Amino acid sequence: QVQLVESGGGLVLAGDSLRLSCAASGRTFSRNFMGWFRQAPGKDREFVAGISSGGVNTDYADSMKGRFTISRDNAKSTVYLQMNSLKPEDTAVYYCAARTISYISRRSNDYDFWGQGTQVIVSS
Repeated sequence: QVQLVESGGGLVLAGDSLRLSCAASGRTFSRNFMGWFRQAPGKDREFVAGISSGGVNTDYADSMKGRFTISRDNAKSTVYLQMNSLKPEDTAVYYCAARTISYISRRSNDYDFWGQGTQVIVSS
């Protein structure tokens, strides 16, 4: 069992940066592939970024490439999402997710554990 707790969301202006954190409990974190997803009001949950268990391999949704960076610190059982050059369309609830199968997936159904989410609001 993995429990995930996101933090770091907030209200920012367009062009600002935020770093989201996701703290995991459980002894399997270093073996879990991790992902960040987001869900805006009235929209489906969408993939943002994913990272392999050792942090070597990453994947990003096209609209986030070059602006967002996913990373992890297995010693701290934490995964991060650095978000730069934020836009109003980045406004959403951001979720951290973990999966036990060893490849990065963009499908939310492939993830086994989810956090409660952290709200990000980008004002113009």
